Amino acid sequence: MRLSGKVAIITGSSRSIGAAVAKRYAKEGAKVVVNYRTHPELAAQVTEEIISAGGQAVAVQADVSNEEDVQRLVNTAVAAFGGIDILVNNAAMDPRRTWHDITADEWDRIMAVNVRSQFLCAKTVFPYMKAQNYGKIINVSSVTFFTGQKQFLHYVTSKGAIIGFTRALAREVGEHNITVNCITPGAVLTETEYEKVSLETIQESAVYLAKAQCFSRREVASDVEGAFVFLASADSDFITGQTLNVDGGWIMH
Repeated sequence: MRLSGKVAIITGSSRSIGAAVAKRYAKEGAKVVVNYRTHPELAAQVTEEIISAGGQAVAVQADVSNEEDVQRLVNTAVAAFGGIDILVNNAAMDPRRTWHDITADEWDRIMAVNVRSQFLCAKTVFPYMKAQNYGKIINVSSVTFFTGQKQFLHYVTSKGAIIGFTRALAREVGEHNITVNCITPGAVLTETEYEKVSLETIQESAVYLAKAQCFSRREVASDVEGAFVFLASADSDFITGQTLNVDGGWIMH
């Protein structure tokens, strides 16, 4: 198991990619903190699945755009498992909106959830990683940073900020043997997509992506799990400040 004995916090991990990563980390031997803002029942399902399979997990409610909530999240992780080795900054919002209909309040909320949360979480776990002279911070951006995307101006802007944040933070913490990297997932089909758009739209996306990608099928969460394991494991100890695009060959850089 590649993450045996490690403690990992995954923000926004009650469903979708976050839940998949939490369960995969547990299979790799990590003790997992499943963070959620709403839907405690979904977070409970993730933790119960991990524990039933012989792993260790705890669910913690926290709005990671709120500094007090982040401190509580980290304190709970340390109390439960004794430290923090891995932080996955996954929590995000991605509402669709014509750009000139975006309100200033909505813009600020997207930046808070998608960008400020990553800063707050990294800052709060840093003392623990610094003390042990080792840590892994994995930020989640999006392929939309490379494509640009209509109806997502605030979201794409926030995801671009995350790549800049990753590079600058890697410079700040490298002396403490902490790596900071970023994953840009492609168009991952998860259960939440069915809640946001019509089945017709999903089918149209599948046809488009089959032509645009090297692999002619929709990406699913299991396709990106391995990248998260790699960047959390010792195999990537000399890799930092990088962006790993996992999108089936849609965008190449």
